[in-house]
Amino acid sequence: MNPCVIGIDVGLTSAKAAAFDASGNEIRTVSAPNPRVAVSRERQEIDMLALWSVVADVLRDLTADLAREGWAVAAVGATGHGNGLYLVDEDLTPVRAAIASTDSRAESIVAGLDPEQVEQVRLLTGSIPWAAQPGVLLRWLSEHEPDSLHRARWALTCKDWLTLCLTGAPSADLSDSSGCGLVNLRTRDYEPAALDLLGLPASVRALLPELHASDAVVGAITAEAAASTGLPAGIPVVAGCMDCVASPLGAGSAGRGDVTVIVGTWAINSVVVPADDAPPRVTINALLPDPDLMLAMEVAPTSAASVEWAASILGARATSPVTPRDLLDSCRDAPPLADGLVFLPFIHGAPEHFGASGTLLGIKGSHTFAHVARAVAEGITQYHRVQIDKVRASGADVVSAPWTLAGGGAKNAQWAQMFADIVGHPMRRQLGTELGARGVALLAARGIGVDMGPWRVDPDPALVVSPGECRDAYRDQARRFDRILAAMGHVWEVSA
Repeated sequence: MNPCVIGIDVGLTSAKAAAFDASGNEIRTVSAPNPRVAVSRERQEIDMLALWSVVADVLRDLTADLAREGWAVAAVGATGHGNGLYLVDEDLTPVRAAIASTDSRAESIVAGLDPEQVEQVRLLTGSIPWAAQPGVLLRWLSEHEPDSLHRARWALTCKDWLTLCLTGAPSADLSDSSGCGLVNLRTRDYEPAALDLLGLPASVRALLPELHASDAVVGAITAEAAASTGLPAGIPVVAGCMDCVASPLGAGSAGRGDVTVIVGTWAINSVVVPADDAPPRVTINALLPDPDLMLAMEVAPTSAASVEWAASILGARATSPVTPRDLLDSCRDAPPLADGLVFLPFIHGAPEHFGASGTLLGIKGSHTFAHVARAVAEGITQYHRVQIDKVRASGADVVSAPWTLAGGGAKNAQWAQMFADIVGHPMRRQLGTELGARGVALLAARGIGVDMGPWRVDPDPALVVSPGECRDAYRDQARRFDRILAAMGHVWEVSA
């Protein structure tokens, strides 16, 4: 039997499990959709037991394939969407449905925080409070569901819930917890001021599991988990990391100054910065497995989620479904700038724009499906640019080499060119199928002492896309986009 490691990657759209050999080559991936539910306009929740059932099914299919092909699983790690809140009781049973990171029910709590105290805590934790942070959601529960908070024993993230299901023990890692704004970047322990800022009692600290390095072994597959997943009982499980960290690791974009742009449900725009410097003023700073480095990130649920939404809406009455790929393919049938149509991609809001909503401006009778499709893709990309500009303006130094583009924007050649044109920098398309799973599998391999030399990624220069003839036009569009974004702030605040 040949040894392999498995990385589990659970975002807000799908659950994936991928196996990798000792050199980091992908063997096989199995995926399935996630059970996320829109409870209301502001509320996005996840049935925790249903989610674990999906992950267990995916793992069972994968392990069966691996066994038939002569592979032996040696270690496992999980990554998942950061922030949100997964509560379990003393018996490690869910207290209530998990709250997703796209949830905005707690925006009013954030809006009411004292700016000076927010800045003091930001200097300690590197993160700015926003609606779906665990601490903010714990405050919301204390006000609206005190019984849920009373019954809770552990406050977990998505990947911590999965790790608990695998090992039967609660745990947390430094990347996820720092990315949640709960950790002092200097001491690498929980920061009491982060809970004090939110008016939470000190007793809430007891809900937070012990912190570990991302590649630390925190348990082993239990007999119950083995029966559900097909994984061998007793194999080690590492603490894992948040998906924003796993993807740059998997893409080989985790060196100082490296820029990674991930086009997933969330827009993730990150730069690797020194961990011992003052944290850049961005929404999230998350510690990397390398103790000398961290990721400065601007993030928002404004990326591929808008493509999925637009495809479902525009195809709702069609004789056959309109897929996200159909939508992106139709962009070529409309000119750059979409004949003046502009889309603001806030269908799930955004951490720094209270009350923001998805917005189409400039609609005329001459506009077609293709114009709308192109406007959606351009609007998503323009907001990626806004976030990248903010990270750079925060003082983060970036490499002059091409930046890594991962996710849907990398897989679609036309959209990748749009990114290079709008961002104004060469982008290297990262076509590895499961970067998040690869990143956390790398941690699992390192946790059991595998030689990591063969896991190194050698970028293919043929996949670099440079700004082209549309660059000037998109620069003009960027100025208009920014004016519209600034003007809409008042509208959103009034209508929120």
